[in-house]
Amino acid sequence: MKFDLAQNYVAGQWHNGPETLETINPSNGKPASVYEVGDVDIADAAVLAARRAFEKGGWANNPRRRSAVLLSMADAIEKIRAPLVALAVAECGKRTPEIQGEVNAAVSELRYYAGVARTIFGRTQEVGEGQLSIFSREPIGVAAIIVPWNAPITLLIRSLGPALAAGCAVVVKPAPQTSATNAMMIKALVSVPELPNGVLNSVNERGNEVGQALVAHREVDAISFTGSRHTAGRIFEASAPTLKRLNLELGGKAPAIVFADADIERALPEIVQGATAAAGQMCTAVTRVLVEESAYNQFADRLAERLRTLKVLPADHSNSEMGPVIDRSNRDRLCKILQGASNVLVEGCHPDDAPSSGFYLSPCLIAVDDIANPLAREELFGPIVTIERFRSEEEAVHSSNATDYGLAASVWTQDGARAQRIARSIKAGTVWINSHNRLFAEAETGGYKQSGIGRLHGMMGLDVFMETKHIFSDVGFVPATVF
Repeated sequence: MKFDLAQNYVAGQWHNGPETLETINPSNGKPASVYEVGDVDIADAAVLAARRAFEKGGWANNPRRRSAVLLSMADAIEKIRAPLVALAVAECGKRTPEIQGEVNAAVSELRYYAGVARTIFGRTQEVGEGQLSIFSREPIGVAAIIVPWNAPITLLIRSLGPALAAGCAVVVKPAPQTSATNAMMIKALVSVPELPNGVLNSVNERGNEVGQALVAHREVDAISFTGSRHTAGRIFEASAPTLKRLNLELGGKAPAIVFADADIERALPEIVQGATAAAGQMCTAVTRVLVEESAYNQFADRLAERLRTLKVLPADHSNSEMGPVIDRSNRDRLCKILQGASNVLVEGCHPDDAPSSGFYLSPCLIAVDDIANPLAREELFGPIVTIERFRSEEEAVHSSNATDYGLAASVWTQDGARAQRIARSIKAGTVWINSHNRLFAEAETGGYKQSGIGRLHGMMGLDVFMETKHIFSDVGFVPATVF
């Protein structure tokens, strides 16, 4: 599936850039599509178009219009489901069912925020007789949304939905690897007639030039970024002179904590799915499995057998249980990490049945007995899982909290009180009980520690895109009193 040409979209028009590049299909190493590269000038034009659209009126101050647009956007994405799924599978290497799930989530998110747009409430407080304080919530202005390649549909809409619901105008910067997927999405979204020109813009790039320009631009008020903590640090520095509002969802090192009383028949398949979805290239992926000592041997054996027999095939293959990693450089990076590993229970390799031209790595399971081991502490972003044992609740919590990350975790036990104790003790933004990777529009997600700042999804997803204004009114029929 090829998209004719993924261009830049600015002020209601499609624009070429200084050069064209190809995206590469991770399943076979061949070109997936072609995109026009943006540059600083195109990024500047996009930001100024967004500013004009925001200041013009008719969007920021019209929540019913925004709600109607978001509902129509959901319908527009539904209409392109088949070609969008095919293109995204080709560009990012995720299996067809996984991309179908992304489309479902994106449509749900748009419809959720269509409702939210009409229920953004302020409050009024009478602070003294005849003295009214009105607190109103207003859109912050222009938002830049920087989207990664590992979930190009869901993670675009996860930030775009609340930004538009709040009343912002937006400039999107997609990952180079999924530029055509993004362009197909933008084309569908801007087909909604009620959307004013300039409210939604998109600029491609090949490296980091466009992203840097957006982060430093004086007319950008807020940035929503999903990616690495290294890049987030650079965003902090570049945005500091203009004190931009930031929402950052960064890396993770999610543990699955399995107690001896857990329902293994339920836990095992969901933990495997949590570790291998998107070839482990998810910030909430299961990367560590902590097992109570009395159940360790049995669970380790069964987990190893399941990972060893997982079918690693092209993303569009009907029998595929895991696709490739995104590109050759990431595959080589992961292989280098594995070269120094010891206590390997399942060895990662290029699967025999997968095309030699693709970027494949079968799942790897490594036993770890020291939480200082970098494999248990650092985000690897691939199908590499460590397994550890623990002897008590306290040890499980201590080990879970021993990394710099705190995005997500799961607890597996049939003891409800224990599950709640562990969940409350883990320093993570999301803790699932007897499940993993249950993500949906109504529930906020975000990280503790170095896993990020702010929340997305839910009502709190609006926060980075809104300001609170206090308007005081004294009708003057009683003497003013100040305390």
